[in-house]
Amino acid sequence: MTTYHCPQDGTRSPTSALTWRCPVCRGPWNLDFRPSPGLTREALAGRAHSLWRYEENLPLSAPEVSLGEGRTPLVPLTETVSAKLDYLMPTLSFKDRGAVMLVELARRLNPDRVVADSSGNAGTSIAAYCARAALPCTVYVPEGTSPKKTEQIRAHGARLVTVPGGREATALAARGAADEPGVFYASHVFNPYFLHGTKTYVYELWEDLGGRLPDTLVVPVGNGTLLLGAALATEELYALGLITTRPRLVAVQSEAVSPLARAFGAGAEDLVAGGGALGEAPARDLRVGPGAAAPGEAAPTLAEGIAIPQPPRARQILAAVRASGGTFLTVTEDQIRDAQRDLAARGFYVETTGVACWAAVRDSAAHMPQGSVVVPLCGAGVKTGMAG
Repeated sequence: MTTYHCPQDGTRSPTSALTWRCPVCRGPWNLDFRPSPGLTREALAGRAHSLWRYEENLPLSAPEVSLGEGRTPLVPLTETVSAKLDYLMPTLSFKDRGAVMLVELARRLNPDRVVADSSGNAGTSIAAYCARAALPCTVYVPEGTSPKKTEQIRAHGARLVTVPGGREATALAARGAADEPGVFYASHVFNPYFLHGTKTYVYELWEDLGGRLPDTLVVPVGNGTLLLGAALATEELYALGLITTRPRLVAVQSEAVSPLARAFGAGAEDLVAGGGALGEAPARDLRVGPGAAAPGEAAPTLAEGIAIPQPPRARQILAAVRASGGTFLTVTEDQIRDAQRDLAARGFYVETTGVACWAAVRDSAAHMPQGSVVVPLCGAGVKTGMAG
């Protein structure tokens, strides 16, 4: 196994330990990992039809918990925009890419139990893979989580804990449990193995597009796990000489909860407590539109999966978007509703968070860079139903 390191202060920890965050600054870990050279499109012929076909570029190999995740279709929406159907995963969301990595790591470490927190999709995914690995699992979710998602979590045999309040309160409750002895915290935010799973989204695009990437990757951003995985993959592919140019990263947030978009617009490098950008007064209202949320909590939005007022990897997300030459876009609740109906009319039944990128691309043409674009359809519509 390799080593965790803290990007803020350089602290290191073996990945064999159950230390889920930097003990000095209490921030998320990164991973000391460098892919082996030698990956080619020709070498992929005949390999497993899953994300594990890129095994030499992953920090874990020979999984025992795989459910066949990955290799989702890429289909056109317009002449320049294509959609990657990541809702066609074993648990019906893109979170399977990272969850399989976390649970495979947990299986090797053999903890007493696994703990996760989620607004729904990550929790269902961790629960499913823990069932596959025969690991005891507890999932913390906010009150108001979609009943269809909580039903799925329970169906996989996980213990469900509903936390009063929103996403931040839920994360705090799970982190308290994570500090108990013998607990593996399957955090899709703090544990970098998750990012090394989500990066396979971009490896698949590279393979399917004939050894290149689109000009622009549009991704939804709450905690930023797909965006940071995409940034990781593009850097690896570039360093290995497998691409000559890197795509722009366009990050999409709900207008109702858009701390990163606001920070990016203010030229800030990070957030401060309360959701504001560095250099601004701490934000009392996390909404851009009318209405208010309590400091540290998210305002109501249909895009519940990206309603994160204080993402722990904010600095990394903002830096990745800037380094790519990309930008942030926000979408309103009405845009989300209309985009979900529009996609359904085209044959794609996608949950409300998962339509945010299509809403942004479709309705913000004047702000989009020119060239080819790929958007992810991240979660299946059966998880939340149609927006009212």
